[in-house]
Amino acid sequence: MGGWSPVRRHRGEDLLDSQAMSENRLLLTCGLPGAGKTTLATRLAAERRAVRLTKDEWQWALGSTPWDRTTGEKIEQQLWRLAQEILSLGLSVVLDFGLWGRAERDEMRTVARSLGVGVELHYLEVPVEELWRRIEVRNSAPPWKGEPITRADLDDWAAKFQTPDASELALFDAPLDAR
Repeated sequence: MGGWSPVRRHRGEDLLDSQAMSENRLLLTCGLPGAGKTTLATRLAAERRAVRLTKDEWQWALGSTPWDRTTGEKIEQQLWRLAQEILSLGLSVVLDFGLWGRAERDEMRTVARSLGVGVELHYLEVPVEELWRRIEVRNSAPPWKGEPITRADLDDWAAKFQTPDASELALFDAPLDAR
């Protein structure tokens, strides 16, 4: 019996064309809260016909909050494992995690490349004052109204965030639509 293939046959035609198979990507959104990562991830998923995995949405849906780090880490690990499975099936994935650290971005890029998948980093650089303005709006509505982000939180996170520099950005693939 032959090996399993992600391309299923129906009446002699490929349901997934070879071009789409060779262009599957891991699309990473990177930035601080309020930068627009989820908005971008939603748009990229629609444009690229990709599966979008957003950690915060899973936390809220499971009755947790983004403040619960233990649950958040478990969810992130499971979503990353799921992303790898999806990528190995020849589909694209958008990960909406924030990715504040270089080591985390490097690891995801390395793993995805070992799967034969291109990796794009979509870094959203927004001034802290604009982030705070957006967060204040977000904090005024559920579910964040009950679990708001403070200005001290944002300032602390901004100090810890490892901004991708030009040499790091050069390690990622150019977006397919930029060719």
